[in-house]
Amino acid sequence: MVNMNITFATLLHNIKSKKSNLLLTNLYFITFATFLCTFFYLFGLWHHYPSTTVISATGYTTTTTSAGASSTCFQPDNTTEAKSSPSPPLPLSSFVKLDFTASHHLPDPPPTTARVSHLPPCDSSLYEYTPCEDQKRSLRFPRNKLIYRERHCPLPEENLRCRIPAPFGYRLPLRWPESRDSAWYANVPHKELTVEKKKQNWIRFEGNRFKFPGGGTMFPRGASAYIDDVGKFINLKDGSIRTAIDTGCGVASWGAYLLSRDILTVSFAPRDTHEGQVQFALERGVPALIGILASIRLPYPSRAFDMAHCSRCLIPWGQYDGMYLTEVDRVLRPGGYWILSGPPINWERHWKGWERTKESLNDEQDAIENVAKSLCWKKLVQKGDLAIWQKPTNHMHCKIKRKIFKTRPFCDEAQNPDMAWYTKLDTCLTPLPEVDNVKEVAGGELSKWPKRLTSIPPRISSESLKGITSEIFKENTELWKKRVSHYKTLDPQLAEHGRYRNILDMNSHMGGFAAALVDDPVWVMNIVPVEAEINTLGVIYERGLIGTYQNWCEAMSTYPRTYDFIHGDSVFSLYQNR
Repeated sequence: MVNMNITFATLLHNIKSKKSNLLLTNLYFITFATFLCTFFYLFGLWHHYPSTTVISATGYTTTTTSAGASSTCFQPDNTTEAKSSPSPPLPLSSFVKLDFTASHHLPDPPPTTARVSHLPPCDSSLYEYTPCEDQKRSLRFPRNKLIYRERHCPLPEENLRCRIPAPFGYRLPLRWPESRDSAWYANVPHKELTVEKKKQNWIRFEGNRFKFPGGGTMFPRGASAYIDDVGKFINLKDGSIRTAIDTGCGVASWGAYLLSRDILTVSFAPRDTHEGQVQFALERGVPALIGILASIRLPYPSRAFDMAHCSRCLIPWGQYDGMYLTEVDRVLRPGGYWILSGPPINWERHWKGWERTKESLNDEQDAIENVAKSLCWKKLVQKGDLAIWQKPTNHMHCKIKRKIFKTRPFCDEAQNPDMAWYTKLDTCLTPLPEVDNVKEVAGGELSKWPKRLTSIPPRISSESLKGITSEIFKENTELWKKRVSHYKTLDPQLAEHGRYRNILDMNSHMGGFAAALVDDPVWVMNIVPVEAEINTLGVIYERGLIGTYQNWCEAMSTYPRTYDFIHGDSVFSLYQNR
C-alpha cells in the first residue's frame, strides 16, 4: 500500500513538470512567431513602398510613400544652409510642384457599344401619337380633296426617339366577344362621341366603360338588324361573301356584327374626323385602319373585296368625275357589291332632317347613278334607306359600250392595278382580266368559304405570279400549320382561348400564318411589304383573308397599342440593307 502511494505521487509530480515545460515552450514559440511576423511586415512595407521626398511649403521635408501614405517624420531640409535663427518663409514658387497623379497606370478596358439603345418615354401628352397621321403636321398640306388628312410621314429629322406611353390607368382590353360591346374608358379616354352621337346610339359611357349598342346613323335598330336587311338582297350565308370594306366606318359596328357571320371587314376612317373612331374599333377587337379616300389609292390590291359599304360616310361619290367610286370599282372583285345608305338615298323622306334642299340631293343621286353606269355596274335594288349596285363579272359587254358611247376610258394596260402605295387616283376604269365568254368570271371564280381558304387561289392557278406554283402553295399551307402548332408550345398564351384578339403579320407572303389560326377567335392583319419581291396580297384576299401594303421604314396607319401579338418572318432580311 505504501509503495502504491509513492508511485502515484511520483507520477503526479512528473505530469506537473511536463505541463510546466509545455507552457514555457508554447510561450517561447508565440513570442518568436510574433517577432517574425512583425519584422517581415515592416520589411515588406519598406521594400514594397520606397519613400520619396518632397518639399513642403513650410521648408520641411516630408517623407511619403509612392502610394500616398501619410508623412512619417519632419526634419530640416539638408539642402538648405543651417541658420541660427528661423528664416522667413520662402515664396511658393521656389518649391517643387506637388504631383498628385497616380504613379502606375492600367490601360482602360476597350469601349463597348450597347446592343440596344434604351429610348426614354415620350411626353405623356403623346399617348395617341400616330406619326404618319399627325394632326399638327397635316396642316402643312392642301385642304382640297382632303389631302391634308392622308398619310404624311415625318422626315427623318422629325422622327421621335422615345417610347409612346400608355394613358393613365390603362388596362388590358376586355376579351372577345365581350370587347365587341364594351371597352375601358381609360384606354380610349374620349367622350366626344357619347355626346355628338348620343341620339344615334353609337356609343354610351357607363361607369368606367364605354358601351357599344351596335347603333349607327343609318341603322337605329342596330347593326345586326341592318345587316339582316342587306341579307334580303345579297346572300350572306352561302359563303360567297367573305371579305368586305367599310368606308367611313364610325366605330365599326357594321364590321363587328359581320364577324359572327364569317365575314371579315376592313373598316377605315380618317384620323379624328370624330374623335377616336378607329381607335374604338381596334379596342373592340374589330379590324380597322386609319385611312381616307382623297388623292391616292386605297392600300389594297385590285379585285380584293366581295362587298363594299358606305353608311352616311359623306364621301362625294359623284364629284371629281367619279374618281372615288372608280377606286371602289378597282378593289371590288368581279360580281362584287356596293352598298350605300344615307344621303342622297331616300332623300324624299329625309331631306329636311339632313338640312339639304330637294334639288341638291336629287342632283347628287343623279351624279352617282351616272358614275355607276359608266363603270358598267348594275343597280340591283333601292328600297327604303338602302341602295345596292353590282359590278359585272367581266368586261365583255362593257368594252362594247365603250366603243358606242365613248364613256369612261379603260386604264392603260401598262398600269399595274395592284400597285397601291402612294399611287395617285385616276378616273380611268381598271380593266378586268380577259375572258373567253360572257359567262366566265374574270380572273377566275373563287370557291365559297371556308373551302376558299385552302383552294388554289386563281392568281396562282393562272400562273400570273412568277415562281409560285400550286405545289408551293400547298406545301406552304402545311408548313405554317406545323409552325403555328410549335408557336403555341413556345407561347401558351397564343393557344389560350381569347387571350389574343388583334394579330399583325409583318411579312405574310401567302397568308399561311393567318390561315393556320383561322379556327381561333382572332383576326390577322396580313402585311405584304412594298419591298417584297412578289406582290402576293391579291392571293391573301382570294383565300378569304384581309391585309394591306406597308413600307416598314414608315409608321403604320394605326393607333398605338393596336395589336396583341405581332409576328414577323424574314422581315429583317428583307430590310437588311436599308
